[in-house]
Amino acid sequence: MPIHLSPALPQDIPEVTTLIGELLGEIMQATDPSAFHFDANETAQRLDGFLREGSYFVFVARNGAGEPIGFAALYEARSLYAEGRFGVLAELYVRPRWRSEGAGHALIEHARSFGREHGWKRLEVTTPPLPQFDRTLAFYEREGFSITGGRKLKTLLQTT
Repeated sequence: MPIHLSPALPQDIPEVTTLIGELLGEIMQATDPSAFHFDANETAQRLDGFLREGSYFVFVARNGAGEPIGFAALYEARSLYAEGRFGVLAELYVRPRWRSEGAGHALIEHARSFGREHGWKRLEVTTPPLPQFDRTLAFYEREGFSITGGRKLKTLLQTT
């Protein structure tokens, strides 16, 4: 089945929000139910703001019938270790029914092309915890990503 990619537009926000909820739900089901806070309205508003700012780039994958089957979200980062500007693949999700059908590969290729057009040196991605997501890691390795070491850590910042 053909896969069509397009940049997310304001009218795509409800569909992308649904896909984000599915992604987070899948991760939490396999790991920790409290790993993320997901509120569809808040997420839709945040996505709308990010898209309007031009700081967050979302590409939607659709099947031949025009149904959303996945998405990739990117943003630009800068660092000295990466020798300048690079892309971060913040989220990538393909609905389970469409996995192994080429949608993930198409989204990665589109992200690469987008990154080259923007002068990025590389793309980085963080996978969910292993071993629950060893298939995810294998997918990224097949797509040419390599493990660079370390683990993703976070600390929450209190806002006043």
